[in-house]
Amino acid sequence: MTVLDQLIRSLSRFPGVGKKSATRMAYFLLQSDDEYLRALSEQIGTLKARIRHCSVCGIYTEADPCDYCSDTRRDSRILCVVEQSQDVGIIESTGEYEGRYHILGGALSPIDGIGPAELNIDSLLRRLKAGGINEVIIATNPSVEGDTTALYLVSLVKDMGLTVSRLASGLPVGGDLEYADRLTLARSLKGRTKM
Repeated sequence: MTVLDQLIRSLSRFPGVGKKSATRMAYFLLQSDDEYLRALSEQIGTLKARIRHCSVCGIYTEADPCDYCSDTRRDSRILCVVEQSQDVGIIESTGEYEGRYHILGGALSPIDGIGPAELNIDSLLRRLKAGGINEVIIATNPSVEGDTTALYLVSLVKDMGLTVSRLASGLPVGGDLEYADRLTLARSLKGRTKM
């Protein structure tokens, strides 16, 4: 196997990247200048050494605590619980949320061997029991695993006197009903709001 074949194989392990995309990336790298390749190689090489989990929320960060946990302008009474670090960026892009975060590190999936012990749930419970948090927003993915995780979390915090909510799910803005799948439409009907 050539070095190029090995690179294509390695690149195709990225999520959402098949052999065709990996091949395009490999040839792009071959055509790139040496300075770009050197910088990319250094960034990849130091990634694990420089990035770690925030000791408070669990997000990937270079500083501990992270910028979200150390920002005194953020509302420390509201906690948004997400599955992965990248989910924080998606929520932040809305400009609508100014509270704190907690990253679970995944979702419950017994089939994949992911139970409560594999997730960042104990530290979540410690944060909630420490006080100061009034509301928990569960922002897990609208999937079987995400829903299972949300229900499990609700069962753990239901007696703590907190306001617990789940992100609404349903039809996308600008979407047509004829293109909505049955499950999305059912969730939209159940989560309808008064006008």
